[in-house]
Amino acid sequence: MTKQEKIIAARMKLRARFEEKMRNTPSVADDQPQGSGPTNRHGMPKLPVGQFETEKWPVLDLGYKPDISPERWRLYIDGEVENPVTLKWGEFMELPQTEDVSDFHCVTTWSRMDVPWVGVRMLDLASLVQPKETATHVMFYGYDTYATNLSLEEALKPDVLVVHTADGEPLARDHGGPARVITPQLYAWKGAKWIKRIHFMAQDKLGFWEGRGYSNTAYPWRNDRYEDE
Repeated sequence: MTKQEKIIAARMKLRARFEEKMRNTPSVADDQPQGSGPTNRHGMPKLPVGQFETEKWPVLDLGYKPDISPERWRLYIDGEVENPVTLKWGEFMELPQTEDVSDFHCVTTWSRMDVPWVGVRMLDLASLVQPKETATHVMFYGYDTYATNLSLEEALKPDVLVVHTADGEPLARDHGGPARVITPQLYAWKGAKWIKRIHFMAQDKLGFWEGRGYSNTAYPWRNDRYEDE
């Protein structure tokens, strides 16, 4: 069995394990979502409540933009997994590549619609390392020291990608290049820029903004921005 065939087989097993939980997440199953416009591919209003559409892509970060070349970049995937790996850029690019078009919703109220991306699905990265039965969450760490957490039912959705290309161009440093995580069904702070490490966990742990009052779940169609809302 080739490496790609092994990833595909493990992907199917993971999808079966988390399929029901994924189907029941609010960004797919909410019967009273808040927003406006036509429905997206998941049945939610295209523009979530409290958002405005923009063609620009504002730059938001912690005040530090790491300058990581593809040659120096490494992605560490570890924690509650059977086969921890460290991927160099070439190895990352040899994994199954996914092209997708999805929306980008920032908690600061702007939304950028229909962004074309190219990258590797989190589902395929997880298939590579094979999460243990004890794994329930992941923490994403960036080269800028940022961290943010996700449940596995959110992290393994097919449109959650580690992207290296946006709008047909290599992902700009300002936006997290050479690679960042995108989470189209959640607010964008749940996708770490300048991704460095994906750590699988046996329990939840708050990330940078979650520990500073932001929502731990971050559902745009519930206006789920802050923990006290």
